[in-house]
Amino acid sequence: MSDSEDIKIKAEHETIADGDQSQDEEMKEILKITSLKSLGPFIASQENSQNTVYLSDVPAVCKEKPCMLGVDEAGRGPVLGPMVYGISYCPVESKQALIDLGCADSKQLTEEKRDIIFNEINTLEYANSCMGWAVEIISPNVISTSMYRRAKCSLNEVSMESAMGLIQRAIDAGVNIAEVYVDTVGPPEKYQEKLMRRFPSFKITVAKKADSTYPIVSAASICAKVTRDHALKVWRFPEGLVIKDNAFGSGYPGDPVTKRFLTENIDLVFGFPRLVRFSWSTAENALADKAYDMEFDEPETEKPKYAGTKLTKFFKGTTKEGEVIREECRFLKQRHLSSVHEF
Repeated sequence: MSDSEDIKIKAEHETIADGDQSQDEEMKEILKITSLKSLGPFIASQENSQNTVYLSDVPAVCKEKPCMLGVDEAGRGPVLGPMVYGISYCPVESKQALIDLGCADSKQLTEEKRDIIFNEINTLEYANSCMGWAVEIISPNVISTSMYRRAKCSLNEVSMESAMGLIQRAIDAGVNIAEVYVDTVGPPEKYQEKLMRRFPSFKITVAKKADSTYPIVSAASICAKVTRDHALKVWRFPEGLVIKDNAFGSGYPGDPVTKRFLTENIDLVFGFPRLVRFSWSTAENALADKAYDMEFDEPETEKPKYAGTKLTKFFKGTTKEGEVIREECRFLKQRHLSSVHEF
């Protein structure tokens, strides 16, 4: 082999290696959320029929100093799309960072403002050096199957399990949690009792409207809401539907755009696309008069055949006087023998 050929082959190998390296770097960027810009690609790379959990890097200070942790959700009521649970945490002494970011109830903020705060949480040094967050994207498919399965699991149970799971993940990641603040699902007292049984060493507060009372819960609310908004924007339909700009509305049952989407995208056999929560009454009612009625043949169950004497045969009644009626032993009966009580 000549020197020129050898140089050419080496150059080709270096080009391939550079290409592999750039692909690896792109993949790392997709697998990590470092800004608002990287949120959509990360979600789009996940399988939307399953739940997805993401945890940000844990700042060193959150492992050393006592932290407060907030929990909230987004998308509990809509008939379309995932429900997202979020947590955020920071040292108790770093509350001012939350105020400086403008953390408030995500429902009271515009979409643009939520996006800005989420981006700053991940990009500004004073924020990401003392704050961490995590989300669980709960697939509409998982919500429906949980509520429809034989041993039904209510939406409240799905919510509580998600919240406790995220807290546990933060613990496993090394966050030094001291206080937990949760926006309630159902009666606050029962929810708080359940959390205290699971995490007895924490100071736990469960309250209504906690997202507008505690900035750390507001931060969790923003992370959850922004994640859900972008999950809808990058939603991929495995059914092959093409919805321009994913224009299916807010997902809430009263939204006319959402109602039109449900009406126009009914499959007479399979119902709706995976985006829809089948267990919602809005979806059930929309299918009631349009979809085909389905009947499933089930094999007839035969009564089991007993090989021997039934156990109940050995249990007999009693006379009016209370005397137990017993059947005479077959051995004695065949030989015309009987028990002698009196001598």
